[in-house]
Amino acid sequence: MKTIKNASFGGERPLFGISDSRLENIIITDGESGIKCCSNIEATGCKFYGKYPLWHVDGSVITDCYFAPGSRSAIWYSNNMIMRNCVIDGPKFFREMNGLTLENVTINDADETFWRVNNLKLKNVKLHDGTYPFMFSSNIYVDGLESDSKYVFQYCKYVEVHNAKIVTKDSFWECENVTVYDSVLDGEYLGWHSKNVRLVRCHIAGEQPLCYMDGIILEDCTFDEACDRTFEDSININASIVGAITEIKNPVSGIITADKIGRVTYDEFAHAHDCIISETTLS
Repeated sequence: MKTIKNASFGGERPLFGISDSRLENIIITDGESGIKCCSNIEATGCKFYGKYPLWHVDGSVITDCYFAPGSRSAIWYSNNMIMRNCVIDGPKFFREMNGLTLENVTINDADETFWRVNNLKLKNVKLHDGTYPFMFSSNIYVDGLESDSKYVFQYCKYVEVHNAKIVTKDSFWECENVTVYDSVLDGEYLGWHSKNVRLVRCHIAGEQPLCYMDGIILEDCTFDEACDRTFEDSININASIVGAITEIKNPVSGIITADKIGRVTYDEFAHAHDCIISETTLS
């Protein structure tokens, strides 16, 4: 493997087409497409300032690197990438990819990040600001996520999340086959229009969660007092709730149990329903 180290590159495509190369303490200063159409690349201790620095890269390991705000849209159309211990300050990262693993990565502008990524693994990742991360992505595994970005996980399929704290507006919309364990889900309109969602030992906060869904399983979950109008127009519910739930509104079918139920509302907009709702019987 060839080593390129302690050098700066700028302009248009300065490292175009390289392969089997290790980049150490490289700086991509400006310009566009610093590392493009490359394969088998290792980068460590590098800094990226120019636009689109890693496009069409097949097979890479990126460690201890920094991506400046000007490195927007930095990593697209690149497959089989591993990134560790990096800081990203640019938006619109990671598009149209297959095989992406991130560990101990902080993304400070998560705007439109992780779009159409297949086979995505995240461990101890932080997302800040921005909108719509994870759009149209699939086969996602997460262990350790902190996010305050808006509209996370929309139009996603086959998602497994562990140990997350997600503070947002609208999350897990139009998703299919999602399981979330031991996480905090804080935001309005959680899970609307999604199918086959399972939440295990999660805490749910925010207005009107879990509505217009088909197939929702809750196991030992808790609800914040502010959660209202829960389960509206949802079908195939199997919910076991620890503690109290403030309001259940217009559920269509399934079973809901909680230690304490504040109120159940069926209004003039309710569909025909046969949902069984009851408080837990203490033995």
